[in-house]
Amino acid sequence: MNINAAEFKAKCLKLIDTVAATREPLIITKRGKPLVKLVPIEIETPTSLFGCMQGTVQILGDIVNVPHEPWAVETGEEDDLYAAFSPKAERKTDET
Repeated sequence: MNINAAEFKAKCLKLIDTVAATREPLIITKRGKPLVKLVPIEIETPTSLFGCMQGTVQILGDIVNVPHEPWAVETGEEDDLYAAFSPKAERKTDET
């Protein structure tokens, strides 16, 4: 649909209602040249946060039966970083 700007000015509210009802765009012209396109707004449904990450993760391998690697705490080995915080280190500093 095309309409002149002067005619659009006179029938603005009625034309807006028509575009909203028919969902058909309206081109407004001035001196025969198209200037503006009046289109209806597409109603967007709000997206739920539940399931919004679906399809973004890929599971590689078996996540249930993972190989067990013992921790340093389990084996009795400690890193040098944690050795200073052990109770043995506190006893040595108290005795000296």
